[in-house]
Amino acid sequence: MSKASDKKVASKKGKPTPKRKVAQAKTKNSILSPNASKLDKKRLKEQSRLRRLESRAAFMRGEESALPPRDRGVAKRFVRNYVDSRRTVSEYFLVLIMVVLFLTLIPNPQVQIFAIVVMYTAMLYAFIDGFLLTRRMKKIISLRYPGESTRGIGMYAWLRSTQMRRLRAPAPQVKVGEKPL
Repeated sequence: MSKASDKKVASKKGKPTPKRKVAQAKTKNSILSPNASKLDKKRLKEQSRLRRLESRAAFMRGEESALPPRDRGVAKRFVRNYVDSRRTVSEYFLVLIMVVLFLTLIPNPQVQIFAIVVMYTAMLYAFIDGFLLTRRMKKIISLRYPGESTRGIGMYAWLRSTQMRRLRAPAPQVKVGEKPL
């Protein structure tokens, strides 16, 4: 035998390759440490849950530090307050579509046509209102906050106006009809 074949024989590990399940179990580490007790893990999980709940509550209150970057800034706060201070057909559009869906199930063609006309009218109104709201918001923001960028402000306002008031996040800070701050 040559030296090369001797090396091959000597380099064999001498035991079978472990199953994947066994190998992965060896490399798995606990978040805390390998010796962390179930009580420690449970306590950590509870603390994490409480932190998430506090963060969510701060976000819903509109605290600046808890807001994601897309919602931060005085301009965005003004837009939220402006949109929340008014009612529009757009925020009830989803409910209206559900009513239209049920009306189209009625086998009377006149009711079905009426439902479809109502739906398209509401869509047209929502589109026009959104377009005008976009332009108005850009104009107001550029006048009130000259240093602020108006990029994305209109779409931000429009999308917020299409959400039902109850489901808006962060939660509305002003009442309907109240002047935005």
